[in-house]
Amino acid sequence: MTGRDDWWYDEAAGPLVRPYAMVRGRTRPNAPDLHLVTQVRASSFASDQTSLTVEHREIMALCARPLSVAEVAAYLDVPLVVVKVLLSDLIERGDVLVQTSTPKIPDRDLLQAVLDGVRGI
Repeated sequence: MTGRDDWWYDEAAGPLVRPYAMVRGRTRPNAPDLHLVTQVRASSFASDQTSLTVEHREIMALCARPLSVAEVAAYLDVPLVVVKVLLSDLIERGDVLVQTSTPKIPDRDLLQAVLDGVRGI
């Protein structure tokens, strides 16, 4: 990158916008049930996006197909808590929908069989 528009970016350090600035200092999402595996997707009836930040718009573009919260954080390359705060903003606006599913815990006997199989290797 060269020119006057690249002053905010350092090749070695990445973007100079710190995570707390992206979420205006907030450290807790308003949507408390956002877990690593929670699936989110953009609503087909999203509201006007002109008032959204660049990060919010990036999330909206990513969530055109269902993704987990962890995947969104990985694609954006920002800390998980930042993504949770940004997603909770979009959920409150109705721009992102949450598809909750309770992770199924495998049967103890199945886990023991897998463990015994690994030990037998």
